[in-house]
Amino acid sequence: MKFVIGIFLLPTCAILTQTFFTVFARATVSQRLWAGEEFWFFSLGALLWLIAFFGLPRPILIYVFGHELTHAIWVWLMGGRVSRFRVGREGGHIVTDRNNFWIALTPYFFPIYSILAIAIYGGFSLFVNVQPYGRLLYATIGATWAFHFMFTCWMIPKRQSDLSDHGTFFSLVVIYLMNLILLSVMLVLASTRITFAEFASDLFTNIANFTRWVVSAVSNR
Repeated sequence: MKFVIGIFLLPTCAILTQTFFTVFARATVSQRLWAGEEFWFFSLGALLWLIAFFGLPRPILIYVFGHELTHAIWVWLMGGRVSRFRVGREGGHIVTDRNNFWIALTPYFFPIYSILAIAIYGGFSLFVNVQPYGRLLYATIGATWAFHFMFTCWMIPKRQSDLSDHGTFFSLVVIYLMNLILLSVMLVLASTRITFAEFASDLFTNIANFTRWVVSAVSNR
């Protein structure tokens, strides 16, 4: 059943991919997204992490801790209980009374350290003026998101049980779709000229075009 669901999710992935790159290209070329400090400091943070990932010893323990913490957080959010939390350089696991594909796959599309950075920044903003540190936040989000992306790409080919337990094909489709949704949200937030309404308008246009194409293909058979 999950394999079939994964197949039906493929058109959604294709439509959202088209929409993302269309909006990104428009924002970059005509709306000068590349000229904003948000883009540059995010890119700087991501670049610094890429250099560290390939040039320095990889902080596997930090990744494993974040991975298992994400599992635990989503268990708690879904009303479950975590009775054991184990982390080591060779891997980690949690023991819980609840499991589903969301809990299993969230570490692959939920950038825990980026979320923590935003939460810390927001918490400090309640007490002090953090606006001068906005550039540091953009760079931190860039570095932590690149951390999430690179470790996700590195770990997926290693036959993770998180994926195989719920069907590898279905899991990969969900991971791709959820990461693309996250990137789309980040794109809108990073641009002062792109709104969620505009992104949704492009998305619905692409959905309509795809629907017409399907109807035309079926009618011509």
